[in-house]
Amino acid sequence: MIDDVATDSSNSSPSGKEKQPRRTRRTRMTGAERREQLLDIGRTLFAAKGFEGTSVEEIAAKAGVSKPVVYEHFGGKEGLYAVVVDREMRALLDMVTGALTAGHPRELLEQAAFALLDYIETYTDGFRILVRDSPVAQSTGTFASLISDIATQVEDILGQEFKGRGFDQKLAPLYAQALVGMVALTGQWWLDVRKPKKAEVAAHLVNLAWHGLDGLEPKPRLIGHRKS
Repeated sequence: MIDDVATDSSNSSPSGKEKQPRRTRRTRMTGAERREQLLDIGRTLFAAKGFEGTSVEEIAAKAGVSKPVVYEHFGGKEGLYAVVVDREMRALLDMVTGALTAGHPRELLEQAAFALLDYIETYTDGFRILVRDSPVAQSTGTFASLISDIATQVEDILGQEFKGRGFDQKLAPLYAQALVGMVALTGQWWLDVRKPKKAEVAAHLVNLAWHGLDGLEPKPRLIGHRKS
């Protein structure tokens, strides 16, 4: 693919003498560069307008190319969207799993909370895309599946904690989903309000999670009239 950039030239000199027009200079964009450009443009538009509100025509126009160029690289809007989502999912998962380095369970919770909030703060467009409903019917590539992947990482931590307390380790996945889901939903809310500050949000999340775990009952019971 070629991205043509013309250099303007004049056919006359300051002295009034006619001179030969300069040849238009063109710069070439490689296929890889064009692909990255389209991904950047698509990411911005998907975050602002959503999948349905973004058209191939608009993506092509922003890139200064024709629609067939978009189809050549991604097969259409769906293909471009899928690549954008996959990149964002990997970036967030890497940030969360890479942050889990501490030995103490409470500090691990803090690190997980900070990692998600860091991602929301730094990659706001990416997070907006992830929390939207995916237009492609699939079991992966959705925010729910991403949360499940992160919960799997937390599950191992909780499993060790449960074992040390004499709790049923089989319940660790349930608690992992609950904890990660709590942080993720709070993150969606914080995405727009941005108050209180990130560290304070993380502190309150860990406060609820940790003190809830600290007083956890080995065999919780229901106190209401409904038992099933």
